[in-house]
This record gives sequence, structure tokens and C-alpha cells, in this order.
Amino acid sequence: MSAAEETKGGLNRREFMALAGVAGAALAAPGLFVTDAFAADPLEMAPLPYAMNALEPVISAKTLEFHYGKHHATYAANVKKMVPGTGLEGKSMDDIVRATAGQADKAGLFNNAAQCSNHAFYWKCMKPGGGGMPSGKLMAAIMSSFGGYDAFRKAFVDGSVGRFGSGWGWLVQEGGKLKVVSTSNAETPLTQAGVTPLLVVDVWEHAYYLDYQNRRADYVNAFMDKLVNWDFVAANMK
Repeated sequence: MSAAEETKGGLNRREFMALAGVAGAALAAPGLFVTDAFAADPLEMAPLPYAMNALEPVISAKTLEFHYGKHHATYAANVKKMVPGTGLEGKSMDDIVRATAGQADKAGLFNNAAQCSNHAFYWKCMKPGGGGMPSGKLMAAIMSSFGGYDAFRKAFVDGSVGRFGSGWGWLVQEGGKLKVVSTSNAETPLTQAGVTPLLVVDVWEHAYYLDYQNRRADYVNAFMDKLVNWDFVAANMK
């Protein structure tokens, strides 16, 4: 493989293996949360909170190798190149997203930072053996806002599958109520005052095409039934 082929997509083989090694180290250290590893640099990618093959058979290791190791890594590398000279040095990825939203002259930085933020959130919304129905205050809020879990699940799946083109399906909290929304491309509820993201599913084709081809609905249904980390979702509630 040539050097040009190795660096295509933002990471060469050595860099990708280093990232995979960091993820493995995180898994080996009990109690290490995903954001702890790179606390000194807010623009560094945190390791995945699970092994590359931990979400199989719903999401394959090959998909995560490309999705996390190529797509997410390229967005992160772009942000690090774009930030110097903007006055946003030292800011977190989420703060950069909020600071650049709606600014045409900073659209490139916004798109890359928002994709980093969305992806970092998405990884934490999943866990091996997840899915099913939530409980506690989250379930109570779902019952209050949607009338039942089945109604919520249908709204979330339909909204995510129905997103035209690339984007994201979200469960958010706003004004004490839960809502299902979808955003296109790199857009995120972080830019909306009073809106708290709780759950997201990535419906860009790169998130599922190696495993599901054009069957987006199969991917979203499997995400809901087998992967959602409801403890993380509940922890995001205000």
C-alpha cells in the first residue's frame, strides 16, 4: 500500500493503530470514562467507550474502523488546523460549535466541529447489549411527552429514517418536554437555546452502509432494540 493510500481519509495506518490502542487502554482501566483520557486537550478525540468489535453484529468492527478511525478522525484533524487564529483556542468542541453557528465565514469550522461533537455524542449513546425500554425518570418523561414508549419509538425511528439525505435523528428535552427532531448534515440541537440533546442516531450513509447497504430502517431499528445506552440518555436529562 502506498503512502498516499495509507493517508487517504485523514489517518495513516500507524495513526489508526495508535487510536485503537488508546481505546483498548481505556477499556482496560476500570472506571475510566470516555472523556477522561484527553482532558488536557479539548480538541483531541476521546477513545471509543468499547472495543471496535463490541457492537457486533449490529455494527461491525469494519464500520467502526472507518467511521471512527477515518470519518470522525478527519473532522477532528480539520478542526485542529482551522482553530488557530480564530480566538477559539482552548475552547471545547461544543463551545466552538456554539460560537461559529450561523456565521458564513466560519462555516467550514462549524461543520467540522459539529461533526466531531455529534459523533462523540453518538458513540456514548450506544453500548454492547443495550436497547430495549428505559426506566425511571426517563421512562416517565417519555410516557408524559409521547403517551407511551411505542409511540416514542415510532416517532424516533420514522423521523430518523425519513431524514432526506445525510443527517441525524435526535431525542431532545425542551421546556420540560421530550421531542424527536432530525437535523441535516452537521446541524445540531446544541445551537438552539433551551434545547438539551439526550439521544442521537447517525443516519449518514457511512454509519451503516457497509453493514446494511440502503436499508436505513433496519439499522435504526437495530440501534433502538440492541444498542441504545439508556443510562447515558437519562444522565443527560435536566
